[in-house]
Amino acid sequence: MLTIIFGDSDNIEYGPSWFKYNYDPLWLKDPFVQEMILGVDKSRYIDGLVIDSPVLGPIPPERLSGGLKTLIMIYEKPELTFDATSCGENCAGYLLEIGKQKDVRVNLNYLMTFEKYSPFEVFIENEKRIISDPEDYLITAMKYI
Repeated sequence: MLTIIFGDSDNIEYGPSWFKYNYDPLWLKDPFVQEMILGVDKSRYIDGLVIDSPVLGPIPPERLSGGLKTLIMIYEKPELTFDATSCGENCAGYLLEIGKQKDVRVNLNYLMTFEKYSPFEVFIENEKRIISDPEDYLITAMKYI
C-alpha cells in the first residue's frame, strides 16, 4: 500500500540524488520501469544505458526527470522513504500502482491529486488511516501542507 506522510518529516531521502549514486542499470530492463519511462518522460529505453528522449535524443539514465528518478527509487528501494514532492501530477498514477505492488512510504509537501485514478486507497500516516475518497483526501492533505 502507498503510505503518505504530509509535511516535514525525518529520514526522508531525495530520489534524484539517490538515483544518481545508487541506481542499478539492470533496473532499466524491468518492464514496469520502462512503462514509467514512457509514461512520465515520453522516452523509450533502448538498451544498456541509452534512453531515447523525443526532446533530447539519446540520453543516459542520469538525464531522466527528477520525478521519474524518484519513482524508480520508490519502486526499487521500497524500504526507504522518498520525498515524492519532485514527482509531478504525471507520476500520481504510477505511485498508486507501485503501492498496489509493494508497501511504500513517501513524503509529500504539495497536494498531489489522485481523483482521476478513483477508486484508490492510500494510508495517510499523519492521520493513521486509509483514505479512498478524493474529497476526504483533499481535506486531509490541506491540514498538513
